[in-house]
Amino acid sequence: MDGLEYAARLSGVTRVYGTASGPGSLHALGPVDLDLRLGEFFSVVGPSGCGKSTLLDVLAGLNPPSAGNAEFEGKPIRGVPDGIGVVFQEDASFPWLTVAANVAFGLRENGTDKAEIRRRVDYAIGFMGLTQFRDAYPAQLSGGMRQRVCIARTLVLQPRMILLDEPFGALDQQTRLLMGDELLRLWRETGATVLLITHSLDEAVMLSDRVGVMSARPGQFIDVIETGWPKDRDSRIVAAPRFGALNGRIWEKLRAETMKHMQTQGVAGP
Repeated sequence: MDGLEYAARLSGVTRVYGTASGPGSLHALGPVDLDLRLGEFFSVVGPSGCGKSTLLDVLAGLNPPSAGNAEFEGKPIRGVPDGIGVVFQEDASFPWLTVAANVAFGLRENGTDKAEIRRRVDYAIGFMGLTQFRDAYPAQLSGGMRQRVCIARTLVLQPRMILLDEPFGALDQQTRLLMGDELLRLWRETGATVLLITHSLDEAVMLSDRVGVMSARPGQFIDVIETGWPKDRDSRIVAAPRFGALNGRIWEKLRAETMKHMQTQGVAGP
């Protein structure tokens, strides 16, 4: 890590599903260039189907690029790199395991010492406000609490980069804002680099150091916006005058791209 300026870099990355020249091929992403700075919070917004999740999959090592280069900590990404944690929108908790057992699952799978598992699980459960629910099962928890479990399960692995794909998409707006506060606290506490995929402009503007706006498919970055927020921000920042200005700038870019997407789907625009 010494001397590194960027946690991850994408250079000319494209992703095509199917044979590139075949009739059933789908050019989903790129070419994309992206430098993720060490320790920053970066959000990605864009029209539905623009390749946001494909971008995350490339960074996570779940989907190799069709062309271009993807690196994490200066090394090519081949398979899921050690040091990257991923949280998806879908509830990925195991219904037959308690909260504590869910959080400990990855550590047990990789053979971590029992005492170390206990220490990390106790910390993560406490950090995410789950202590009184450690013996509960996912079916006994709200949607927001289940997502806390999934985040805690990632936290115990001590990732240096955390990738989140719409983790709060199923939650109401008020709960999303409060979960955003928890996410910011996690980011500050761990010092990890965070990349968030979201459809919520409010969420992107509130949480991020920078927001990348993607075009309609095949997704490319058409703007990257610095928010200028202090590191100790929380959801109260939505009342700041600059919050509305940033939101408006992003929507101005995104509206045109969303209309392009709607037209390709045969949906009439406004």
